[in-house]
Amino acid sequence: MNVDKPKIKTQRVYSRKRCRESLRIHLTPARRRGELTCSQRRRLSYSMDDTVQYCSDSEDLFGDYDSILEDSSLLAKLDDAEQHERQRVVLPSPQNDAKDQRGFTVLQPPRDITKKKSHSTSLSDSIFDKTFEELPSSQLLFQERVQEKVKRVRLQGGDQTSTPVRNEFTEDKTRKRRSVADQLKRTMVCNAAAPSSVSRSVTLKEAVVSEEISVAMQAMENVSSETVDLGPFFGLPTKVKDLMDKLRGIKSLYDWQETCLNLECVQHRKNLIYSLPTSGGKTLVAEILILRELLCRKKDCLFVLPYISLVQEKVRGLASFGLELDFMVEEYAGSKGKFPPLKRRNKASLYIATIEKAHSLVNSLIETSRIENLGLVVVDELHMLGDGSRGALIEMILAKVLYMSNNTQIVGMSATLGNVQDLQMFLKAENYTNDFRPVQLKEFVKLSDTIYEVDPKEEDGFRFSRHFNFKYSSSMRKMDPDHIIALVTEVIPTHSCLVFCPTKKNCENVAAMICKYLKEEFLHHRREEKGVLLRELKESGNGSVCPVLRTTVPYGLAYHHSGLTSEERKLVEEAYSNGVLCLLTCTSTLAAGINLPARRVILRSPYVATDFLKRSQYKQMVGRAGRAGIDTVGESVLIIQDKDRNMVKSLVCAPMEICNSNLMHDDGKGLLLLILSLIGLNITTTLDQVKSFLSGTLLFVQQKQLCVEKSLWDVVQQCVDTLKDKHLITVESHSDGQTLQVTMLGRATYKGSVDLTYSNLLYSDLSKGLDGLLLNSCLHLAYLVTPYDMISQCNPDWMTYFRQFTLLSAAEQKMSAAVGVPESFVARKVAGQTVKKSVNMDVVRRMYLALVLVALLKETNLWSVANRFQLSRGFVQTLLSSSSAFCSCVLHFTEELEEFWPFKALLTVLMRRLSYCVKAELIPLMEVAGVMESRAKQLYNAGYKTLTHLANADPAVLSRTIENLYRKQATQIVASAKMLVNEKAAALQEEVDELLMVPLDLPSPLKTHR
Repeated sequence: MNVDKPKIKTQRVYSRKRCRESLRIHLTPARRRGELTCSQRRRLSYSMDDTVQYCSDSEDLFGDYDSILEDSSLLAKLDDAEQHERQRVVLPSPQNDAKDQRGFTVLQPPRDITKKKSHSTSLSDSIFDKTFEELPSSQLLFQERVQEKVKRVRLQGGDQTSTPVRNEFTEDKTRKRRSVADQLKRTMVCNAAAPSSVSRSVTLKEAVVSEEISVAMQAMENVSSETVDLGPFFGLPTKVKDLMDKLRGIKSLYDWQETCLNLECVQHRKNLIYSLPTSGGKTLVAEILILRELLCRKKDCLFVLPYISLVQEKVRGLASFGLELDFMVEEYAGSKGKFPPLKRRNKASLYIATIEKAHSLVNSLIETSRIENLGLVVVDELHMLGDGSRGALIEMILAKVLYMSNNTQIVGMSATLGNVQDLQMFLKAENYTNDFRPVQLKEFVKLSDTIYEVDPKEEDGFRFSRHFNFKYSSSMRKMDPDHIIALVTEVIPTHSCLVFCPTKKNCENVAAMICKYLKEEFLHHRREEKGVLLRELKESGNGSVCPVLRTTVPYGLAYHHSGLTSEERKLVEEAYSNGVLCLLTCTSTLAAGINLPARRVILRSPYVATDFLKRSQYKQMVGRAGRAGIDTVGESVLIIQDKDRNMVKSLVCAPMEICNSNLMHDDGKGLLLLILSLIGLNITTTLDQVKSFLSGTLLFVQQKQLCVEKSLWDVVQQCVDTLKDKHLITVESHSDGQTLQVTMLGRATYKGSVDLTYSNLLYSDLSKGLDGLLLNSCLHLAYLVTPYDMISQCNPDWMTYFRQFTLLSAAEQKMSAAVGVPESFVARKVAGQTVKKSVNMDVVRRMYLALVLVALLKETNLWSVANRFQLSRGFVQTLLSSSSAFCSCVLHFTEELEEFWPFKALLTVLMRRLSYCVKAELIPLMEVAGVMESRAKQLYNAGYKTLTHLANADPAVLSRTIENLYRKQATQIVASAKMLVNEKAAALQEEVDELLMVPLDLPSPLKTHR
């Protein structure tokens, strides 16, 4: 009889209740998850032994079971019915235990087995009679199985049990018998593990389950598309509000923010343009909309920012939200970013990108048919649509999203917008405008010794405020005729101050001049912290500190412009934000970059270099005045001369400049690149389709103003002809018209984001490079990735050039001669002799820059390299970052052209080295947004040597361990490290899932046989 019994095997089964958020994961078809098909499982089942697997008693596979359609009544009905029957019928008293000498319970036949069996049977029958009267067909199968089983038990006799029997001992007879609910669960497990013999039941079950899944999926789709409200905080859970308070200190929103978020167009996910003055809180509204898209609709989002520093700042700020709310934050700036982005099944992603990277990202999403997964695109500084080539890229991004996706919402924000009606027509968007500022701004103009307040209501635009009677000595009057020292000492060191200067050199001179006349008490203000800052500046320069900063920092002053290295800029910005520095002299780029507000903003002149200020630039600068939560008022002072009075009046009182399309900028480069990418992405294949697409651009809206000499369609035809002449596209004529197709070179050009001016030149340089590629040095590769647009900024020092050239190996000198820079040419230039043979000076300058890059890769000391080549450290820093970005472009360019296959591996390694330009052990730490070389050294020396170390660090311990690292900064660093680790782990998991997935086109046995 034991031979006929099935073998029993206990298996631990994970039994966590499925949450609503994970329904989509669990409802993924089996073939997509790498599971076997029904037929495969059936074949596998027949080949295995007849072992029945049960769940372990300690783990319940159906614990807290929920049906897909919220119908969890089945097991509850069983339990209620059983309890009812237990109360109605009195069960027999348990027998005393019989134990052997070893203390084990001896297996004995029950005395009242017949009575208990009949009671159990009647109990089961009564329960099922009541419970299964109105069950669906998919659950009636259980009733049929139990009834058959009861019949078999009655026929087989009393010593058969439905639970495993031990050979010698059994469990205590007083143990309660399994409930009917338990029997149901165990039977369902058996049904799942063994092949069904009732085809009709299986068919009914599968049909009902399929219907259930279909209804559930449809319900979820309706919820996600129509009802996006998941909680009380503008449709978001309360946890988001708590995180805003915890991470940002934001307890409530401004009235305008609440109004904007509750607009009908926002609720219906229509496109939106909103504009407010600087510091009005625009970004917070965008972030809430992004979180709604990520959490409620489970869609990816793209946040476009103009500068790398802003991207890194935003990545650091949102990484903590990503960790808490379970979404990915990915950085697309410089050489960072994967194309196409990793496709995640379980998490939505927030892509934070520069303008250039955002364009490549959108192209890759269109190419892989994933643009519909992009739920929201947010563009900061939307007025940059009118900013040259970068404005053209913004227009391309938005036009492609509008044309290719009906479900992607576009939100644009800006502090300065003129012709908003044109932008509304282009984006098919609603507009919201408010003049709110959290801190009142008072604008002043200083003319000679008099200060006037800006008042548009006055006839000349100004109203007298006060006379300036600060007592100056004769020497001070000569040094400071504009009274800058008097203006700044009215607010510092108690409050902060920004002084905008027209040139970089003027920034340094003004900072040094102010320090000469400051009192000694300025040296004692936060003295220790300023000492720490000087030490960090010295470490960042590998022992070198700028002489100007060495003089000004002890007084709490510094300058800020592109001549600083990225590490120096970051240290200065952090010190100013924390109050260690109270004054910055800076160029206009600071106003458009990272947010550094001040109590008073002084404009040294109404000029940027030799160009008169634009209205938008002026508003950005003065908008930095007034720190929310700190100051009650903000002040701006514009220093002018009498000759500029009328121009300044129009500057401070005139409306904003209009924002024009820049697709026609620089001989139509933007339009050429747009048409090339449209053809390459198969968005358009005919001229009529190109015209159809262009009808949805800002250029089309403004064609009357911008296309005066030629019509827009004449310009389009000219662009197509130009692309054909450059061998970037082909035009095939047939009876129905013309078909446009991209060439391999054209595809490489737009996918590498290579300027059309240089695409043929780059192809030629790479082709020549293959003939004699130098592999025992990185000089040849460095030359190939030196940006063409930086050549004009280089004026070589010929003695330095010759000295560095003589240090090259024979192979390197031969390579230099091959590209067009022989040693004889450099020697003649040093000697001042005439060069008879014509030499391409662009090649000569490019080789000089390549020598700078090679020196950086060898030494990694930017200061010493800058001094050796007679270049400013800011220029060397720019060269390094530009070369890293261009190396990424060249890499994507070569990937599309089969003949350049050797470059792929070589350029991948070079790009990584150029991106960080530090010792190899520091690179993992510098992958974290905002961690520069000096900070990476501090972390490494403190024992945080890997990304995993940093991701698992305690921010409190980290801030105490690392000098001059504030708790907020430590928290952001740890959060960014965790996000990077999660991103790398998710990428590996996706790879695993892809490998284990059963191919959808797997041949069936029938097809194989045929």
